Amino acid sequence: MLKNLMYATLGCAMFAASVVSTATPADAHRGGRAAGVVAGTIIGLGILGAAAASRDRDYCYEGRRRCEVVGERCFYNRYGEYRCRDDVRCWRPRHCD
Repeated sequence: MLKNLMYATLGCAMFAASVVSTATPADAHRGGRAAGVVAGTIIGLGILGAAAASRDRDYCYEGRRRCEVVGERCFYNRYGEYRCRDDVRCWRPRHCD
């Protein structure tokens, strides 16, 4: 979820940067701070994107599915019969290199 949000934010920032860079300034003294804020935002998002991408490279993968019987559930059904079922828990262990 966070990765998708980051990519969407980065896309919006790139679009805003392209729009701002194509606009012609009306006066040489105006817009200096706004351009600095936009440039700083783009650089900051680029650094955050690179850091997030490097965190995903921990080379972990999910192993085979494992299941284990951890108990038994017993109950009376609507016909008054006593029934028991096994409680089974399944998981996938992570293997990291």
